[in-house]
Amino acid sequence: MQQQSINNMDQSQGIMMQPPVMVTVKDSLYLTDMLSWNLLAIKKAHFFAQNIQDANIKRQAEKCAQMHQKHYEKILAHLNDTNQTQTSGLQQQ
Repeated sequence: MQQQSINNMDQSQGIMMQPPVMVTVKDSLYLTDMLSWNLLAIKKAHFFAQNIQDANIKRQAEKCAQMHQKHYEKILAHLNDTNQTQTSGLQQQ
């Protein structure tokens, strides 16, 4: 098992070349936290943008909200891709 994880990582930089087959409970909790953090950042930035008078700062707050929205959607897309791949693999067996 450890040999497989070593094979999936680039030894020089410690970069995982392929995602693991399973997501651990700890990984799942961390992903949930990341989604929550991004959602909170979206809400706060959007709230600040609505209540700011300075147009430049307002624009930057909206850009911040959009950035966190993209991160949130990207995390969800990765999770959905993984879930669909695992589901289709189970159906083929």
